[in-house]
Amino acid sequence: MNLKSWISLLRSLPLVVFVSGAAAIAQSPTHFNGLINDYSPSTVKGGPWEMHGTWTLNLRGQSGIADFSTDMTMSDYGKTGTGAVDPTQPGQTAHVHHILLSDATVLWMANEAEISAAGCPTFAAPTDNNFGFRITGPLTLITGNGQPAPFDNTVPPQSQLTVCVTGVRGEAGTVTYSNITLTFGAPASSHFGSQAIHGVVNYAN
Repeated sequence: MNLKSWISLLRSLPLVVFVSGAAAIAQSPTHFNGLINDYSPSTVKGGPWEMHGTWTLNLRGQSGIADFSTDMTMSDYGKTGTGAVDPTQPGQTAHVHHILLSDATVLWMANEAEISAAGCPTFAAPTDNNFGFRITGPLTLITGNGQPAPFDNTVPPQSQLTVCVTGVRGEAGTVTYSNITLTFGAPASSHFGSQAIHGVVNYAN
């Protein structure tokens, strides 16, 4: 191969990489749903809260924009005579939240370092997640029992939400999209906590 041919090949490489990356995104699922199951810290007001819910997430093709929603139940625990949490008294102060994040920006992550740099949790066991995407933006809606949530009752809400969907790609017997986490900013973090709330991906298509 002569010098001119080598130069032509080298100039084409970035385009090939770009096209391959775009093709990978184009072939990714656009509709996701699953479950949320976790606990808040005991340091938030009324905590620890038990959290359970369902969620859906839709990617708008290759636009780099996504929409997320979750419907969540929460309840706390009774207290002992000394004021400590009593695990034998679950289901206290039960209530529900409807949460919507629209027009959120999508960031794709191709390895554990990128996942960590994006502020998404990594999982040490049973295996490190190495692929996924993050969406983040200001909440469109957050309610408490059908009304604006008392901890963020402005319209639109003030709180930010970061959603990370991760899994394992390129290894036999693995699930590409397996984990989801939600991380709330203030003021919603005063109720949910500022830690990542964990869930599972049930469906990706």
